[in-house]
Amino acid sequence: MFHNGAQADPQINSLKKYCGKQIPAAVNRLFNFNDVVYAAMADLRNQSINNYFGTSHKAMGDGTITVYAMFQCRRYLSNADCAACFAAANRDTCTQVDSVHIVYDGCFLRYELFSFFNDTVSDVNGVVCGNPFSKVETINDEFSEEAKEVLNKLQIATPQIPNYYAATKTALVGGGAIYAVAQCIEIVSQNGCHECLNLGFNNIQGCLPYTDAREYDAGCFIRYSQRPFFADNQTIDIVTPVLDKGDSHKKLYTIIMGVLGGVALIITMFFALYRFSAKFSFKKTMRVPKGEISGATNKLEAPINYKYNDLKAATNNFSEKNKLGGGGFGNVYKGTLKNGKVIAVKKLFIGQLNKKDDDFETEVKFLSNVHHRNLVRLLGFSNKGLDRIIVYEYMINGSLDKFLFGKKKGCLNWKQRYDIALGTARGLAYLHEDFPVLIIHRDIKSSNILLDDKLQPKIADFGLARFLASNQSKLKTNFAGTLGYTAPEYILHGQLSQKVDTYSYGIVVLEIVSGQKSTEIKKDSDDYEDDDIHLYLIKQAWELYEQGRHMELVDKNLDPNEYDLEEVKRVIEIGLMCTQASAAKRPKMSEVVVLLTSKAQLDHLQPSIPVFVESNSKPQGSLFYSNATVSDSIVSAR
Repeated sequence: MFHNGAQADPQINSLKKYCGKQIPAAVNRLFNFNDVVYAAMADLRNQSINNYFGTSHKAMGDGTITVYAMFQCRRYLSNADCAACFAAANRDTCTQVDSVHIVYDGCFLRYELFSFFNDTVSDVNGVVCGNPFSKVETINDEFSEEAKEVLNKLQIATPQIPNYYAATKTALVGGGAIYAVAQCIEIVSQNGCHECLNLGFNNIQGCLPYTDAREYDAGCFIRYSQRPFFADNQTIDIVTPVLDKGDSHKKLYTIIMGVLGGVALIITMFFALYRFSAKFSFKKTMRVPKGEISGATNKLEAPINYKYNDLKAATNNFSEKNKLGGGGFGNVYKGTLKNGKVIAVKKLFIGQLNKKDDDFETEVKFLSNVHHRNLVRLLGFSNKGLDRIIVYEYMINGSLDKFLFGKKKGCLNWKQRYDIALGTARGLAYLHEDFPVLIIHRDIKSSNILLDDKLQPKIADFGLARFLASNQSKLKTNFAGTLGYTAPEYILHGQLSQKVDTYSYGIVVLEIVSGQKSTEIKKDSDDYEDDDIHLYLIKQAWELYEQGRHMELVDKNLDPNEYDLEEVKRVIEIGLMCTQASAAKRPKMSEVVVLLTSKAQLDHLQPSIPVFVESNSKPQGSLFYSNATVSDSIVSAR
């Protein structure tokens, strides 16, 4: 027999509704975008009626744009309630936008223009403490302790259960019970499910002693309540044999929870609370210049303050064997914490510490709250004595430049290069337009783009980042960055805007296509020795574009059978659009993302001539780009 609240109840209480950017009307007309979304939704509905889960991907037009969609019901719902939950979520979606994420108590629906099926974490996540639909809550020590134990068992057991789903009812000594459920996306890996639920457990236990709470992320969902929200016959025994198998990992989980729990909880709750605020008032209150960050960070929680001795031990006393690289600010070491977590540890040079301790901590604190799949995560810091250390997530494949010009040159195929260009554009678009404060990176280059285990890009090194107020589109400041990647208006006049990052991105795109460094000189012809025919990458790319010889720029390590000629030409032209002499003519990074994914014709967006970059032996007035880095900031992850 179903409990009240479980029978004939699709549980369509809305926990989150996120709608992405509007699809340009021209793109919709060209590719019938809405029709493709409708087809994907129909596919999901047919799959999920009996299976509680479904995925779909539908291509539009000539197949160059694909809508990826996913739907999942909580498995305690009846088939009819699952169908009703889908219908409600489908009605609730926004029209003609590039992404949607709807989360109800009973189900969730998501679609994107990229494949996200293996994602377990995303920017659309949150915790709801207390029942948002009633005032019922209590302060009860027995409930809190028992609920914490139940949730801990669930996050250990669920990844080991078929379909990654578990529901439990636990009686309390003083009367009543705790109803709890955990669920992961059915197609993620067991490790992915565990990591998502582990983070969710850390987040949701902070809601205690509230007697109702939900935690949701891209790959999992956790809920507990003192009130029944599923039937007794829907429970699963998670004590034997499942937990016996997981107990050996319990101590490791406890260590990880201790390190990550507090920070993850507060950061997640912070974003959840402010994302729920009407009309994104968060952006209005937080969009401040760098000089006023200290006031803004009163609303943020600090990253982990690591003990110096722990980082020293993790890196084997900052051993040369652990060194990953270095730059003008300090060296980076691979470290392994006691709980087994691998990290990247940046130890700044003492000579670079020309700012006060509170400035250092303020910048680190602020940047640790920047979260995107294409941005390297800043985890924490240490500032014992004269030492200043920053801790980042570790990227197993290192930096992009190693794959383009270094030991791994030639290892990337065209699809991987294209995905890197697209992911980097998405990361920059987030910094420029989606994060509550406008962030200009100032040092976009191939060595500052790191690759994860799936060769997906993550922008690193926010040491030179600047923050603009909501009423600012640009500012004048001392030059800082890497010559060879930096926009001419910034070098010559100190004019800094987000279009400076766009220019740097364009240079990186040309490097990705050509496998050639921006500062590398090539001769136009082997038949001549005159210096006048030596070309830097950007001039070489422009001249080949003007002559319609785009493909001569392409890296010879690429197999011509593995890429589409028109797509490569298109990417080259996008790179040149980003490096136009006029900053106003360069596209925004969100527009670059659309250009890369829509595949519409670029005839009306032909690039104009860039400022050529030539050697210092050229006539007066030309620019010479070296590979030097100039800085006016202390926080660096190079």
